[in-house]
Amino acid sequence: MSTAAHTLRPATRRDLPAILALLADEDRVVDPATVVVTEAYERAFHAIDTDPRNELLVLADADADADADGTVVGCLQATYIPGLGKGGAERALLEAVRIRADRRGGGLGRILMALAIDRARSRDCALVQLTSNKQREAAHRFYAGLGFVRSHDGFKLAL
Repeated sequence: MSTAAHTLRPATRRDLPAILALLADEDRVVDPATVVVTEAYERAFHAIDTDPRNELLVLADADADADADGTVVGCLQATYIPGLGKGGAERALLEAVRIRADRRGGGLGRILMALAIDRARSRDCALVQLTSNKQREAAHRFYAGLGFVRSHDGFKLAL
């Protein structure tokens, strides 16, 4: 899926440092060349990459200066969950949604989310859901602006 200037595509192993850089710090740009890709990250990437119900997706610029795959400016993980609710339809869970810090405010988040939602729709998902840290108030406003509704409280148990 793509727009004229951006493409949403499944991540490749080559994208892993750029994705980890996006996840490392939300407030500043981290150079992917400085990211250490550990064995744990390799295992996690392989598990996501080989699971038909998971997708690690990147939003890439289609700029002429970039390599053939484009410069990664955003990412997210989509997990497609079967369920008995909603008439037995799948739901899409979006996690680790990030846009590179120096590229925020220009509409890339909207492009990333619109393309991810279209992808879920093409799988016949009945809904798209996500969680967001309570501290990320700007992200909450962003999601609300896209039509997401605060419908549940989430709970986590660290193991």
